[in-house]
Amino acid sequence: MSGLEWRPLHAVDQTRFREARLQAHHAVQWLARTARAYIPPQPDDSYTSLSWDRSIDGFMTHALRDGTRLSLQVANLTLALHEGGKAGNIHSLSLSGRHDKSIREWLGELLGARGLDPQPLDAPSPYEIPAKAIAQGARHEPIGPKEALAELAAWFANGELLLSHIRRQIVAHKFTVSSVRCWPHYFDLSTLTTLPMRAAERTGYVGVGLSPGDEYYNEPYFYVSVYPDPDSTMLPDLPKFGHWHTHEFTAAVMPAHKLIIARDQKVETDDFLKAAVTAAIGAIRCFRQAARPPGRV
Repeated sequence: MSGLEWRPLHAVDQTRFREARLQAHHAVQWLARTARAYIPPQPDDSYTSLSWDRSIDGFMTHALRDGTRLSLQVANLTLALHEGGKAGNIHSLSLSGRHDKSIREWLGELLGARGLDPQPLDAPSPYEIPAKAIAQGARHEPIGPKEALAELAAWFANGELLLSHIRRQIVAHKFTVSSVRCWPHYFDLSTLTTLPMRAAERTGYVGVGLSPGDEYYNEPYFYVSVYPDPDSTMLPDLPKFGHWHTHEFTAAVMPAHKLIIARDQKVETDDFLKAAVTAAIGAIRCFRQAARPPGRV
């Protein structure tokens, strides 16, 4: 892994980090709403997925119908519309101190001036995300947890770095692997490997990703999930900073509080991901029971 740098990760107050994560999760829904409104739909919802762009330190949509892209800079929660490609001229808006109504007006006017009907922006979301007062009309708070937002951006940047590296290794083994994308529903960054099983009609899935925290872990964590769920008693040992999560889904997990104390964060995380991917693929190959439909991956 050359050319891109790992950002050292630090311990931050969990309450402040959770607040920053929720702020960013709600803010990124503007990208999802815009994608649903102006990008041709696909059955797997991948048209709403987002890329991590290091040049802006944030997330970027696929190209809209008029060729523009909408981005969210995570560290300062700023939306921007990019023209003429990602590096083109931009119109930006800081979300600090604004409520959703004013954000919708800004975005609707900007897109309407480009010939796009603003009304589809008002379509209801097909999923729910963690509750926050913003969704009930409150203003986005002035950016208080600034250090926490910067730390959140560092987690996503590091996640994109390592997941892209792992993805290239999996591709080299001729497996079918998706791009590294952020899914605005769960707000995680991940790539999915699809593997045929012993019976031709069955399919196995290995998801490699980074979650900034959720209902399972109140902190960021790297994970390697495996579907169908293997026999938990047959799961191999993981490197010292990882463990197997088996409640509601099966995944190898490396949580933030362990990663942060590693002597070399990048190397230890890379070693964990490699070992966990090998274990997950091995579990798929050995699986002989009927597969259930995949859940979260």
